[in-house]
Amino acid sequence: MNNAATITSLQNPRIKDAVRLRDRRQRVKQGRILIDGVRELQRAIDAGVTLAEAFVCEPLCRTSEAKRLLAELPGSGAELLAVSEPVFEKLAFGQRAEGVLGVAEMPRPTLASVAEQIIAPRPAVAPAVIKPRLVVAPDALPQNAIVAVLEGVEKPGNVGAVLRSADAAGLSAVILADPRTDLYNPNAIRSSLGTIFTMPVCEAASSEVLAWLREHDFSIVAARVDGSVPYTQVDYRGPTALVLGSEAEGLTAAWSGEGITAVRLPMLGIADSLNVSVTAAVLFYEALRQRQM
Repeated sequence: MNNAATITSLQNPRIKDAVRLRDRRQRVKQGRILIDGVRELQRAIDAGVTLAEAFVCEPLCRTSEAKRLLAELPGSGAELLAVSEPVFEKLAFGQRAEGVLGVAEMPRPTLASVAEQIIAPRPAVAPAVIKPRLVVAPDALPQNAIVAVLEGVEKPGNVGAVLRSADAAGLSAVILADPRTDLYNPNAIRSSLGTIFTMPVCEAASSEVLAWLREHDFSIVAARVDGSVPYTQVDYRGPTALVLGSEAEGLTAAWSGEGITAVRLPMLGIADSLNVSVTAAVLFYEALRQRQM
């Protein structure tokens, strides 16, 4: 990088194109996404995301993680572009001036690609009140896929937070149904801490997601304020889909009726709902607790 010409102009076309990627329409138009943060960029590279460009401001690469990433970038296949500190501040999100920022080709995962990663032949298991039974052997757990479905969630920060919790609790995948924000919004990438690149994820219409879950014999558990079953009284140890909606509107009618268990979390104060990422974390860790019994 020391021999590369440094971009110092905010009017440089490459800088303008990268900044435009903060807009969803531009991400769709260019077929590219913006990845802020050393940790997020490192996880994207490790996951095999195709990096097109990397903007580097060496004076800002102060941490050991940034320096390690900087040393790995020449082998990533990305075009490396040196930029001045003012230019990098224009590119970076908020105060995240960590010295490295990437532009990558937009991943285009599908329900089919998620299935290839997580689905294995297994018997169907319906939701039921928990009863004593044999403990599932640890080596059988990967076959009992557990996925989160987020319908109509608007805030990318919530999407990222759910992904982070899903990663921590060992979920198999996260699916956005009829999303109102795009999966690779920079805020979603940031709040996921880059786990958006390491976990199977995709977007699809609610009708397609529901059909896919039924095709693969998932038990479907929907979190609703008016749910009839306490969330601790459902068996999550088989292949399970945990479905959550937005705080404002909840789930649509697509996620009610036969074959879907509506669960509730206790609300003892004056608030009538939790943030979707908090509800998700509660359900994820209840499923993990049961699977570790």
